[in-house]
Formats: sequence, C-alpha cells, structure tokens
Amino acid sequence: MPFDILIYPLIFLKPVVLKPHPMSTKIRILRKAFVLVSLLLIVPVFGFSFWSNPIFGSRLLNNILISYANKEISKIETIGRLNEKASKVKDYVKDQGYNTQYCFFIDMRIPSGKNRFFVYNLENDFIEIAGLVAHGRGSDNGSDGLFFSNEPNSYCTSLGKYRMGKPYSGSFGLSYKLYGLDKTNNKAFNRSVVLHSYCGVPNKEVYPEPICKSEGCPVVSPAFITQLKPYLDNSDKPILLWIYY
Repeated sequence: MPFDILIYPLIFLKPVVLKPHPMSTKIRILRKAFVLVSLLLIVPVFGFSFWSNPIFGSRLLNNILISYANKEISKIETIGRLNEKASKVKDYVKDQGYNTQYCFFIDMRIPSGKNRFFVYNLENDFIEIAGLVAHGRGSDNGSDGLFFSNEPNSYCTSLGKYRMGKPYSGSFGLSYKLYGLDKTNNKAFNRSVVLHSYCGVPNKEVYPEPICKSEGCPVVSPAFITQLKPYLDNSDKPILLWIYY
C-alpha cells in the first residue's frame, strides 16, 4: 500500500487542544487574589511591628549586636580587671611581706563554667595557669549577678584579699586555710572558709553550663589543687588570694 494513502486521512484531523475547566480557572484566580491580599495586609503590619515592637526590628538587631559585642568586650574587661588588680597588689604584697612573684586571683564576674581562678606571675605579668572555681550557694540570687556576704551561715562567697594559710587534710582532702584581710571577708576563718577541692568540679570549662556550688568556700577540682600545691608549698612567704567582682 502506498505511503501517501496511509497519511492522507491525517490531513483532515484537527489538533485537540485541552481547555481548562472553568471552575479550576476560578480557583486559581481566587488563590492568587488571596495571596496578594494577604501580602498587602501582612507586610505593613509586620513592618510596623518590626520597627516599633521591642522584641522586633532594630532593637532586636541592636540587642544581638550588643550581646556579641559584650562577649568580646568581656574578654578585654576581664584582662583589664586582672591587670588592674595585679598592678595594685604589687606594692601591697611587697609592703606586707607576701610572695612578690605569684598571686592568686578569682574574678567572680566570670561565669562559673569558665576558668576564673588565675595564678598570676607578678614579675612577668602573665597568667601561668587558670581553672574553674565554685562560689557559695548563698551567692546565687537567681539573677545574672552574684550576692556576696561576710556573715556566718550565709553560705556566700566573700570578696576581698586573703592570706593563704598552711595546708591540712580536711573532709575533702588537701585544703588550705584562708584568713580574710578586709572588712568584707574578715570572718572567713571563723566561717571555716578554706580553699579545697571537690570531685564535682570539672577539670575543663563547661560554659554555658554552671558548675556546682559550695558552702562559701572557693572550691576547685582535685587536679587543679594539685597544680596549685607547688606554688603554695614551695613559697617561703604566704601567697595572697584576691577574690573580686
């Protein structure tokens, strides 16, 4: 059979064009209209809230920026406070007969999950070692800051300068007696506030998690007190500890 006979009937066939159902067209139009109206209503309202509401907009952005900035500034402030204390203490330890090479500093403004116990070399102005240290459970007042007290049974940390005393074996093993030198901590010895270790204190930073609390004593990890031991035991003169905020 010739080929043209086969294709001849196709000449008279019209292409079939599928037309959309009237109902589906209306639905699509309604959907587009709904989206458009929603955008016209939501965007201005959200924009107003974004710039006027304290939890939105530039205030939120500023808070975020300030938060990150504070983290950077806090490091600078931490070193600044430490250098300031070290500068002030140099003449003090010399005049009062303390060890002039090393001094212990505890910065209570640093969260407990971060290293805040510093062994500072006063001669060369650098931190030799740093570790975690707990504060008294009475010092936690439920806010970002801490509360400090010198009163008995307050279970609070007391700010001020301390003279590191002789070592002894206490309930928590190796411990060092503390003698408060300021009005803010002069009851430390009678309160049995001492430097000791506790196995619940981690060896490494755990921030943003806090560490355990004490009854008012500066408590470090067993590994860290082992690091502190040579400084204390090999010193001919007492070492000064300064707890500040």
